[in-house]
Amino acid sequence: MSNKDIFDAAGVAAQVTESDIQAVAAIKSLFDQPVFDQVTTLLAACTGKVLVTGSGTSGSVARRAAHLLSVSGTPAFFLSPGDGLHGGLGALTADDIILAFSKGGSSLELNDFCQRGRTLANHLVVITADPASPLSQMADLVLSIPLAKDCDLGGVIATGCTLAFSALTDVLVEISRRLRGYEWESFFFTHPAGAVGQHAVDNLKRLQKSGQR
Repeated sequence: MSNKDIFDAAGVAAQVTESDIQAVAAIKSLFDQPVFDQVTTLLAACTGKVLVTGSGTSGSVARRAAHLLSVSGTPAFFLSPGDGLHGGLGALTADDIILAFSKGGSSLELNDFCQRGRTLANHLVVITADPASPLSQMADLVLSIPLAKDCDLGGVIATGCTLAFSALTDVLVEISRRLRGYEWESFFFTHPAGAVGQHAVDNLKRLQKSGQR
């Protein structure tokens, strides 16, 4: 009998899925914390732009976050720590906010970027799993997700943690959109391409009919 014959793919799938579900569910513990309200208020009130950053897989999450924030009425852009340390930091102004993603908060390049950026921007907000990390210590506000040690594959491949980061991003995006009063009409105006744009009229009618803000 080969290893393939005894390999329990369904069992592995169920285990990975459950870990991912638990990682996403962990963000709920943040919602009744004062820092959560502080972060949402800060993002909604930002008069500049939100610079979103992160290294590795967290960088992919950061790029997604920058896009979704902009789509939903909060001007944002992604900048990698490497590009930032090669002059990209010059894009920051005193009206801007840095939003940094990092599970462990110990990336030297990211931390150097954020330390320098903090002197140029209004606030540094960190989303992490380690509130005691060097990155967290330099932040103005920290959203620390209580993730289980086994939330990631092998404890090293950024799977569950980045799902949790993405889910929290979605929450922040929608709250910011509503606090800013960014209406669906504005969303469809800035998103005329693709299937979203093609069905804009019908979708707008559906949203208005359902009373969704």
